Amino acid sequence: MDYILKKYLPRIEFDSYEDFKAEYKVNVPDNFNFGFDVVDDWAENEPDKRALVWCNDREDDAYEEYVFTFADIKHRSNQMCNYFKSLGIKKGDRVMLIMKRRYEYWITVTALHKLGVVIIPATFQLTEKDLIYRINAASVKMIICAPDEYIIDHVENSQAQCPTLQHKALVIGEKINRAQMEATKKPSGIANTDIRSGWLNYCEGYLAQDSVYNRPIGTDEDVMSNDLMIIYFTSGTTGMPKMVQHVQSYPLGHIVTAKYWQCVEENGLHLTVADSGWAKFSWGKIYGQWISGSAVLGYDHVKFDAFKLLKVMSNFKITTFCAPATMYRFMIKEDLEQFDFSYLHHCCMAGEPLNPEVFHQWERITGHKLYEGFGQTEGPVLLANFKWLTPKPGSTGKPTPAFDIKLCNSEGKECEIGEEGEIVICDAAAKRLTGLTIGYASYDNSALFAGGDYHTGDNAWFDEEGYYWFIGRVDDVIKCSGYRIGPFEVESAIMTHPSVLECAVTAAPDPVRGQVVKATVVLARGYEPSEELKTEIKNHVKRTTAPYKYPRIIDFVDELPKTTSGKIKRNVLRQNSK
Repeated sequence: MDYILKKYLPRIEFDSYEDFKAEYKVNVPDNFNFGFDVVDDWAENEPDKRALVWCNDREDDAYEEYVFTFADIKHRSNQMCNYFKSLGIKKGDRVMLIMKRRYEYWITVTALHKLGVVIIPATFQLTEKDLIYRINAASVKMIICAPDEYIIDHVENSQAQCPTLQHKALVIGEKINRAQMEATKKPSGIANTDIRSGWLNYCEGYLAQDSVYNRPIGTDEDVMSNDLMIIYFTSGTTGMPKMVQHVQSYPLGHIVTAKYWQCVEENGLHLTVADSGWAKFSWGKIYGQWISGSAVLGYDHVKFDAFKLLKVMSNFKITTFCAPATMYRFMIKEDLEQFDFSYLHHCCMAGEPLNPEVFHQWERITGHKLYEGFGQTEGPVLLANFKWLTPKPGSTGKPTPAFDIKLCNSEGKECEIGEEGEIVICDAAAKRLTGLTIGYASYDNSALFAGGDYHTGDNAWFDEEGYYWFIGRVDDVIKCSGYRIGPFEVESAIMTHPSVLECAVTAAPDPVRGQVVKATVVLARGYEPSEELKTEIKNHVKRTTAPYKYPRIIDFVDELPKTTSGKIKRNVLRQNSK
């Protein structure tokens, strides 16, 4: 048990959070490579161990369901290594992946990590403008896309303005042999040949390659722990997306994320709901999970549907689960009694602060508490309700032991109990902490690492037991008549009203008070917008929290503006209030 973990953790089990905080340590070899040191190591020692269970959400003859062992991932990733080399793709080159949740994504990133190629995950919802900006900013040499007409058209329309782009390939997929699929739960190994003009057939290309690829130890092609591994573009909630850089040791930073927060189990099956274009995929669908020996479920759905997701969780007997708060809000509206949760052992969430109302309803129906966590594209989980802690609804838990985290006020001094401050990672610049970004590419990082510390730009406070309570981005705090109001605490109060499905709180300018609280609200089924309902919600907030925090402005909308990763675009809501 814990075969891979023992290579990197001097100690795996801990008696308490305090023990965990004091004693946790990860050892990073100089030449750590996730593809060779995790995937291939599992394949050589436990070849039949499940790595990936994958299905799509089709309900017709196009439905697919496959199981890949680590031996399967090794075999196919080696074929991909040889294919990329045949195209002249080498260590240090940049390859953009717009692959949704296709099973080829897991295998492709394994291959590219072996080669030392820098991957640029991207969401399938990018437009032509988005692609031109990203391809040129990152000097992308190749793009691999899922067979989606929207994606294909935008890539083709972008290519003329992207001089570094040399290759574009489509994941057409393999021919479905229904009898073979049912018998072996493996793809056919025979690629479809129908390909759009001007594109490479990715599956046909790699399936024709040899499955042997040896690690180039001692050569210029060998990959070292501090070599660049991945570039994520931020959500762009506060401006143009920045390029977040991570090095090859990044997966080891997610041991804390997977093993001690998500509580994945060796030989279990974990599901994190995330598209491959976002860092949440790294958090929950590959790195820490495979290092910990857990298989992951790849659920390739076209559009989020709470009922379908619950059905998949029940059918595949998920043992651990993680999803954004928004999805839990929709899931608790379904009839949860019809689903089998007996195999589910642990539930957590991140991405948006968790409203206590959602916490209580999920626990009441399923019997599971929600273990909230907080982090950024720039690193692994930073604050979390770790396995030894009893979650407090609305709290993001306590700091990870991997970093020295403090709250600092506007004067740079460490905060006292109850005092609001910015979440800061101490001495981050000098220590090159495992899992934390080395900085933004082509960007002035002086503010990010001001004073040698890493500045998250997020505010919180902590209580007498050391639990942190998220307030919001530094720019999100509302200053009304001398009061400082965090949007999350108002949202939490609003969410307890039965008419509210979703809401976002922002500041609106006011000539007398400077700013006032504005709530943008999506109503639950069965409720209609009215002035009477606005008054009812305002009075409800006054009774639920301090009266000065109530929203003086309420707008009812059909949906909230969100990034393609599902985060609320508060900057758009603020702009609409001017």
